[in-house]
Amino acid sequence: MRATTQIYEGGFSDAVFNSQEVFRALMDAMASPGRIIDIGSLTTAPTPISATAGAVAATLFDHDATVWCDKPITGSVPAMGWLKFHTGLEVTLNPSDAQFALISDLEAMPSLESFGKGTSEYPDRSTTIIVQIENFDGPQELTLSGPGIEVTRTFAPSRLPRMFVEQWTANRGIFPRGVDLIFAGKSALAAMPRTTRISKREA
Repeated sequence: MRATTQIYEGGFSDAVFNSQEVFRALMDAMASPGRIIDIGSLTTAPTPISATAGAVAATLFDHDATVWCDKPITGSVPAMGWLKFHTGLEVTLNPSDAQFALISDLEAMPSLESFGKGTSEYPDRSTTIIVQIENFDGPQELTLSGPGIEVTRTFAPSRLPRMFVEQWTANRGIFPRGVDLIFAGKSALAAMPRTTRISKREA
């Protein structure tokens, strides 16, 4: 009974206002890579979907959206039920076919190469990957540069996929094709569009 209740509860309290609020935050984040934007806790999604990831999903996903979710999410009946009820998404089993991907387990995350990178004619037909993290004060600091950053910006997500810098360098190397990333923290988000250059910060 509780699992069924979780599916229907925990969405936006004001669907129009909240989705507009999160969408503006996402646009600001994409325009200013690595900038951390607080959105509060607008959803209460079932585990393993965090409040911020749930808010991003409820804003970006709809019945036309093709979404790939990792195993912890697809293996949770309440989590998948919540996503389907609150967004109407279409689930795909192939990450390269996904418009969006939702990642809760970074250790098991497929390589960036596995996701859709768009085509030369339609580079926007690529995957936007939403990765859940704990916070933005992690041990590995990245130095970001590129469009939207005046000089450089330090960015330190609590966790990163394996070989992330190398993967991102390869992703940026195929511009204008390539994936974009949204980092969903506990009550804040940040983004890294494919135009962003990154390097590890020297000690």
